[in-house]
Amino acid sequence: MELSTLLLFIPACFALNLAPGPNNLLSINNAASYSFKSSCIGGIGRLIAFILMLFLASLGLAVVLHTSEVIFNIIKAIGVIYLLYLAFQLWRAPTDLNMISGKNTQISCNHLMLAKQEFFVAAGNPKAILIFTAFLPQFIDPTLPTNLQFLILGSLFLLLEFVAILLYAYLGLHIQKLLVRPTAKKIFNRMCASLLAFASLGLLLTQRSRS
Repeated sequence: MELSTLLLFIPACFALNLAPGPNNLLSINNAASYSFKSSCIGGIGRLIAFILMLFLASLGLAVVLHTSEVIFNIIKAIGVIYLLYLAFQLWRAPTDLNMISGKNTQISCNHLMLAKQEFFVAAGNPKAILIFTAFLPQFIDPTLPTNLQFLILGSLFLLLEFVAILLYAYLGLHIQKLLVRPTAKKIFNRMCASLLAFASLGLLLTQRSRS
């Protein structure tokens, strides 16, 4: 793979990684509600979902998911329902100061839950499928071994996605300092819940590409 291709791919890919979305919103909220570490650990669930998508794309199955209107709409419906469920849970989340401070025992118990949330939000977003079926192939040279190129580009995507997780979690960590009072925490939770609800609406309006 040529260096010029990577120099084009990396900034374009990182722009996608940094784009505001449900998963990045979760990173902010998890860091603000628990800790920077918990948010990053939760982000591993998102990476696992993307690894599975990359595997499907390498087998050509992602193209089937992308071009099948029925499957696409099923994935979209599941994603919308799950985002609305998270928004509802976040809207009703308690704002007790002990929970905001995040004791170690509570944080440890929530790591798996946070990772599951990140996984299902990523897996239920058909836009992620478009990245691996429409975006990555643009940087593949058909005259060279495609599997190796896909492995390189996929690994770079995952690395940049993890950097995005770190950055959004860091942002959430600074927001945490503003959420000492339960009232402020309640407002923040409801703002995040509203954004998740709006994200579900955007997901609902996502159209399958006709190409």
